[in-house]
Amino acid sequence: MSNKILDGVRVLDLTTFVTGGFATLMLANQGAEVVKVERPDAGDDNRHSGPPFVDGESPYFWTVNYGKRSVELNLKSEEGKQALYDLAAEADVFVQNYRPGTAERLDVDYESIREQNENIVYCAISAFGQTGPWRERPGYDLLVQGMSGIMSVTGEPDRPPVKVGLPQTDLITGMWAGFGIVNALYKRERTGEGEYIDLGMLDATLPWLTKQAGKVFAGEEPTRMGTKDPVLAPYQTYETEDGHINVACLNQKLWREFCEALDRPDLFADERFETNADRVENMDALEAEIEAELTERTTDEWMELLVEDAGIPAGPVQSVEDALYNEQTEARGAVTTVSDDESDREIPVVEHPLNYADAESGFESPPPELGADNRDLFREIGYSESEIDRLADRGVFGENE
Repeated sequence: MSNKILDGVRVLDLTTFVTGGFATLMLANQGAEVVKVERPDAGDDNRHSGPPFVDGESPYFWTVNYGKRSVELNLKSEEGKQALYDLAAEADVFVQNYRPGTAERLDVDYESIREQNENIVYCAISAFGQTGPWRERPGYDLLVQGMSGIMSVTGEPDRPPVKVGLPQTDLITGMWAGFGIVNALYKRERTGEGEYIDLGMLDATLPWLTKQAGKVFAGEEPTRMGTKDPVLAPYQTYETEDGHINVACLNQKLWREFCEALDRPDLFADERFETNADRVENMDALEAEIEAELTERTTDEWMELLVEDAGIPAGPVQSVEDALYNEQTEARGAVTTVSDDESDREIPVVEHPLNYADAESGFESPPPELGADNRDLFREIGYSESEIDRLADRGVFGENE
């Protein structure tokens, strides 16, 4: 018996790319059975994202689809639509990220699915939500990063706005979706009633503005500050002899100890840097003083002096490879592998961070090959072999079946 919290929960995932994919990935990690319903012969667009490719597969696709199943369905055919309805009747959660209006045209909107399963938890993800003057606009991470204000505060002050180097608003939205779905499942346990969740990417991103929203509420305009912080100093990236290091001194005790570790007690005595407010006011002068010291040694040397010896919060700016593979991630099992007995595939996995004392979590299988579960899934919900053959013959599973 599985000891995973969402064991027994079945999720139908009709999404493409990252927003819904990451949400259902979170659910799969907690034990839910996630079924990707994909376009016949093509599948999720994210399968083809790249390069790079590994043996014809997209590693990007891997990272948001571990532990799922895949079925191909032509939802523009009556047989495909009915097959989806039969799956929905046996499901707990239904997730889609169509532009508003598309689900209605395909007859997979909330009311249509609820007719098959009145207790379904239905999550509709879109760029701007199901209401409002922008509801029908297309939207992707780049657009939402710009429209949410994130790009206006990212980058150097004398340079153009910069996109965060990962699909941040996709992932933010995915996490809100996962959170909302679990909340709705909990509500259903208490009331017996399903739920409809309307989630817009722009709405999902705004709560993450925190400090920047606070400045606006105080009548100020947030600006691009590079790695500097609007309310803390020193709290930024500094150059070293061979790389970069982040230093975070959030109180006077740490500031004093940092000055001592630099062998610069004069900085602590300098009235320009007396309080955090003073240091924020004189941030450029502070940066020049600190960086003049830090460029005299390597990053590893400073990690020894600042962190190991003095206990200062500091850390190197690592490459992605170094971030994935180091002694800490190895000790925590943060990056592992999963294998597929049938194909002998072994795929690297970035595990999710929830470590329970009395429950299990984690991925147990690689991302599914397109249509890998076409037949098994319908057998499980009671279709006969002749009924499955008929679906295949009618092209419901695509030309490659």
